[in-house]
Amino acid sequence: MTLSLAIWIVTALAAFAAMEGWAAFLHGKVWHHALWSIHRSHHAKRRGLFERNDALSFLHAPVATGLILYGCMGAPGPLREAAFGFGLGMTAFGVAYVLVHDGLVHRRLPVSGLARVPYLARVRDAHRVHHSTGGPPYGLFLGPLVLARRAAAGGAHAARARTGGDAVDATGAESDIRIGNA
Repeated sequence: MTLSLAIWIVTALAAFAAMEGWAAFLHGKVWHHALWSIHRSHHAKRRGLFERNDALSFLHAPVATGLILYGCMGAPGPLREAAFGFGLGMTAFGVAYVLVHDGLVHRRLPVSGLARVPYLARVRDAHRVHHSTGGPPYGLFLGPLVLARRAAAGGAHAARARTGGDAVDATGAESDIRIGNA
């Protein structure tokens, strides 16, 4: 049992970290290109409770569910334990993403208190930079680090973000955009 728990923890943490990179890749290279006809709804003012883009949020749930089920019912061994941990990590990332992205950033859930965590407030602001420019950061949780790196490099998007002030993203949500350690 101790070895199983160790495998679950290591693979869950690895999956959570990998999902941020995977989400950033999909968002920047697929959703803003090949799937723009669906993702565009997320960059426009929402009419009603749902938007077409919500369909993209469900793409990974069957994979995570399958990994967890295999981890519960597969042949005993390290592969089964790793599959279970990876499914848990994907699920944890999905829950965190919904709470922070849909809840904190886009105010679709009553979780405004998350902004009391300084880093999550910076995540919110970094994602709003994405909505105001249409460019990076494409990831969510590492967004503040991407903007800080771009600001240090003097990128065009960073210069625009560095000016701060009130910004209105395409969804109509006002924010005071801050980057770096602000």
